[in-house]
Amino acid sequence: MLPLSPSLSNPLCLRWRNRAVLVRKECGFVPKAVASSCAGAGAGAGPAFFNGFGRRDLVLLGLSSSLFVVAPSSGSLAEEELKMASVVDDINAYSYLYPVGLPSKNFMFKWVESRKPERYSSAAPLSPDARLRIVSERVDIIDNLIVSISIGPPNFQILKSKEKSSWSAKNVADSVLSDKSALRVTSTQRLAESSVLDAHSSDINGEPYWYYEYLVRKSPTKNAQESNLYRHYVASTAERDGYLYTLNASTLGKQWTKMGPFLEKTVSSFRLLPPTENYVPPYKDPWRFW
Repeated sequence: MLPLSPSLSNPLCLRWRNRAVLVRKECGFVPKAVASSCAGAGAGAGPAFFNGFGRRDLVLLGLSSSLFVVAPSSGSLAEEELKMASVVDDINAYSYLYPVGLPSKNFMFKWVESRKPERYSSAAPLSPDARLRIVSERVDIIDNLIVSISIGPPNFQILKSKEKSSWSAKNVADSVLSDKSALRVTSTQRLAESSVLDAHSSDINGEPYWYYEYLVRKSPTKNAQESNLYRHYVASTAERDGYLYTLNASTLGKQWTKMGPFLEKTVSSFRLLPPTENYVPPYKDPWRFW
């Protein structure tokens, strides 16, 4: 089992404890890593997740095609170097990093690009009304990991105001999740499928990014074991041109302790980029499918 980083600050540990109580209520289990991560937190330690990058990380994020190593601090989840690769989508103007391997353990992820980056108008819808659409996706079938980028308009029945500075992270999460279902159900029913465990925001380069963690209570088969009855997600959302851009990363609930820290690094690396001549805004030719 790979423990969470002990460099988490005390306020973040309190959020982990609150999440543990909610997870126990929703799914009947408590993440075993919570106690160890909080016990090891130093008084002067800073948050290791969702709090942005150092100067060196931002330089690395600017590379359009790169493969590099993230060296975690002593006592962190892997106790070794994590190799990550960058993705830059010029069509939708965003970037992120994803894990590719742990060299010292001779472990490599088995990613497949299941959906190549494409414009919003031709992307696969996540709901019957086609508001929220997946514009790119990569999966690791062996390790049961999914990283996807979706774009869709805000749900103003939830967010109320058009001024994004007033949006709370929880409301942004609910707005995105209200459109995330392939079933012909209401927004309220879609929200009932999910449980938001944590939600907070961060200001990056003058723009708000909303981060949240949630469970989706679904099972592909009636014979699935109890530990497979939900997927554990982390996500980051940012707004541009009147649309919400969201990176979702998930795995099975039973694998969260092992794979969750890797997915957290991916989510925290998500950035909207300055548009280039290849950028296609979501509102352009909304019904063009080529």
